[in-house]
Amino acid sequence: MSAHSPNDQQSSFVSHLIELRTRLIHALLGMLVIFLPLSIYANEIYSLLADPLLVHMPAGTSMVAIEVISPFLTPLKLSLMLSVFISIPWIFYQIWLFIAPGLYQHEQRIALPLISAGTLLFYTGMLFAYVVVMPLIFQFITATAPEGVSVMTDISKYLDFVLTLFFAFGVAFQVPIATFLLVKTGVSSPQSLAEKRPYIIVGAFIVGMLLTPPDIISQTLLALPMWLLFEIGLLMSRKFVTQTSAQPNE
Repeated sequence: MSAHSPNDQQSSFVSHLIELRTRLIHALLGMLVIFLPLSIYANEIYSLLADPLLVHMPAGTSMVAIEVISPFLTPLKLSLMLSVFISIPWIFYQIWLFIAPGLYQHEQRIALPLISAGTLLFYTGMLFAYVVVMPLIFQFITATAPEGVSVMTDISKYLDFVLTLFFAFGVAFQVPIATFLLVKTGVSSPQSLAEKRPYIIVGAFIVGMLLTPPDIISQTLLALPMWLLFEIGLLMSRKFVTQTSAQPNE
């Protein structure tokens, strides 16, 4: 006779589904709580997002709304996406509450710091894109426009462009976490990763080309931080390996 009857297994499966539904509802409610006040100031938030482009546009020009309902839906879409970005710690917390009971204690000790560091790095990547990358891109684009061409960007296309940058830089800034996990799980070693540095640098530029809009500035400004973050992750993994090897076997 088996230790667990089919009824026990079915009950356990149903309880996991109920717990998953609860965590999803809590995550959505957290996003909704943030979205509602943001939607009130949707136009002001969009103006703040558009500022890196507006300051470089020629005098007498402005952004345009090509589609009829864009002036209403585009700022609202921005508020929705911003509520998702802001609620990432809350979403990760709900994921943590769901998976933590199934983890060993040593896995819990490393998972929570990595999730926290990954969240912070994602926000750092978005901030880097807004403060450093976007002004340089828009300054270059507006300065190189052909004579007789008025730079009048559609508000919806601009939002899609900026969200792509935010997501690309947020994901790319996870490189230290990925490097650390490669060493932690034994997939690679710091020495092996260091030997593959030339390939990783080329790969960073390829990723920059794939994740960012088709301009050399954003591609380079994504690839260089990825390389630097890889070096940081390599230092972290070397320190981890040193500390682990120095610990006595239990």
